[in-house]
Amino acid sequence: MNTIALRLLKTVTLLLAGLFGLFVFAGNLMDYNSNYEFVHHVLSMDTTFEGNSLMWRAFESTTVHTIAYWGLIIAEGIFSTLAFIGVYHMLKNIKAPGRKFNQSKSFGYYAFILGFAIWFFGFVVIGSEWFAMWQSQIWNGKETAMDITSVWIGFAILLALKDEDLDA
Repeated sequence: MNTIALRLLKTVTLLLAGLFGLFVFAGNLMDYNSNYEFVHHVLSMDTTFEGNSLMWRAFESTTVHTIAYWGLIIAEGIFSTLAFIGVYHMLKNIKAPGRKFNQSKSFGYYAFILGFAIWFFGFVVIGSEWFAMWQSQIWNGKETAMDITSVWIGFAILLALKDEDLDA
């Protein structure tokens, strides 16, 4: 097995995750109002099924919407930052002994922990299930969040594979 190629693959997947997070972060800042509307409609539950008996969960406060949206933006920025720091450490240790390279993956693990918190917990558990986002024909990000979560699972598993020492 080509150990350097596998290490590069792990590093590139983390880089791609970081780029994704950066683009989402930047998109939320550059198109603030469109993406704010998503958060507003999900939290206010105004596009869920008529007669929905879960409406007591809705938040009508624009202050709460703004705080939630900024929390999401900040989390996405931290996600991409952790991924990029992880890429730096992994590249710095790409030819190091297996133990040292394995230790250099820590920031990548933290990035994916936060990625699962954002896209699975935030969008699927909280958005889709608590705020019934799945009922909305317009403001429903459940499928996309599940797709992203599935990619993060694959990337995290790849990252977690232990690296051996380089062949002599």
